[in-house]
Amino acid sequence: MNKHIVALCAGLAIGSLAWAQSAMPVIELSAGFHRIEAEVAANDQNRQIGLMKRQSMPVQRGMLFVFNHENTHCMWMRNTLLPLSVAFMDAEGKIINIEDMQPQTEDNHCARRPARYALEMNIGWFAQRGLKPGIKLGGLDKAPRPQ
Repeated sequence: MNKHIVALCAGLAIGSLAWAQSAMPVIELSAGFHRIEAEVAANDQNRQIGLMKRQSMPVQRGMLFVFNHENTHCMWMRNTLLPLSVAFMDAEGKIINIEDMQPQTEDNHCARRPARYALEMNIGWFAQRGLKPGIKLGGLDKAPRPQ
């Protein structure tokens, strides 16, 4: 077999393996009767990368950040191309506050009191559905434990 073809196939296999290892699990969450497909960032590497470099995200899709402990966690948008809204939630899944975030900025957007989770969705997603602080999200019990 041609050496170039072998090298190309090996490179593709390694690239596919790296993508598979970095792929995040997806769980279903609910906010009232609204369904969310959430990728789960439950380890340091996935939490650091988040939604960076994504060009688009389907309307019902988001990213759930699972933190090791409750704290006034903050998010920023370095290398993130999509405008997002983030809902910070306590350990019971109740929304603490929701912040809108603009692409490629380093402004801190923080939980107003200790949060265990943060859910990023396309900007305006929560407001368009009338979801506000105090509302509890369902399905968080399916989230992997933080690492």
